[in-house]
Amino acid sequence: MTSNGAADVMVRVEGLRKSYGTVEAVRGVSLDVHRGQVVVVIGPSGCGKSTFLRCINLLETPSAGTLRVGDRTIDFGTPPADKGHAMPRGRDLARFRARIGMVFQQFDLFPHMTALGNVMSGPVIVKKVREAEAETIARNLLAKVGLANFTARFPRELSGGQQQRVAIARAMAMEPELMLFDEVTSALDPELVGEVLDVMKELALEGTTMIVVTHEMAFARDVADHVVVMDQGQVVEQGVAAEVLLQPKNARTVSFLSRFHSTIGERKA
Repeated sequence: MTSNGAADVMVRVEGLRKSYGTVEAVRGVSLDVHRGQVVVVIGPSGCGKSTFLRCINLLETPSAGTLRVGDRTIDFGTPPADKGHAMPRGRDLARFRARIGMVFQQFDLFPHMTALGNVMSGPVIVKKVREAEAETIARNLLAKVGLANFTARFPRELSGGQQQRVAIARAMAMEPELMLFDEVTSALDPELVGEVLDVMKELALEGTTMIVVTHEMAFARDVADHVVVMDQGQVVEQGVAAEVLLQPKNARTVSFLSRFHSTIGERKA
C-alpha cells in the first residue's frame, strides 16, 4: 500500500452526487484513492456502487461534486447551479477516458475480431500505434492473462472467463493510470470466477491502481488495501480492509457482511 501523502492521490472524489430525475443514486460520496492502492467497494445490490464507478469514468455525468483523476479536476458544482460547462466533450472527454481502463460485467468484446484483434484495437484506433507494435503489446498482455495460445480465437470460441480475461487485457493495452472493475465476475459460472480474480490479484501485486466493485468478499479480504461500504447511495463505512470486513462498526455494514461470514473467515495460509 502506498503512503497517504497528498502527492500520491490518484483519484479524489468530493461530494459526488448523481440523480435520475427525483431519484438520487449517489448521495455525496467522497473518497481518495492513492497510487498503487486497491480500493474495493461493496454493498447491497442497487446501492449505487456501479453508478459511482461509471461517474468516475464519466460514462455517467455527475449531478454535483468534484472529481480529480491524476492532474485533471472537474467541478460539477452544487445543485441547482448550471453544470453544463463542467463536463468535458469530444476529444477532451476521449483524452480523459483514455487514462482510465474499465472492465464491465458483460465482456463487450468485438465479435468480429479475434482475441488478438480485440486487444490491439484500442492502441491502433485511439492511440494510433503502429500495428506491428500494437500486436507485440497485445500478445504480451494475452500471455500475461494466460491466453497466449488463444490469440486467434473469436469471442464465441472462448469461455466466459476467457472472454473476461481478454477484456482485461484490452483495457490494459491502453496503459491506463487507473483500472475500474464493475462486478466483472457476476456473469460468470462459479468455476470460472477464480481465473479472472487471479488476473486481478496479479495486477494488484504489480501496483496497479484499482477501484473494484464486487461481491467477492474473499478477494476483498485478500487483496484490498481499503474497503468502502455503500448503502442507499451513501458511504456508510470505509477503512482498512481487515478492520471493515472483520470488525465493522456500522450496523448496516454488519447486516450486509453477515451473509458472507464463512467466506470472509476463510483466511489464506
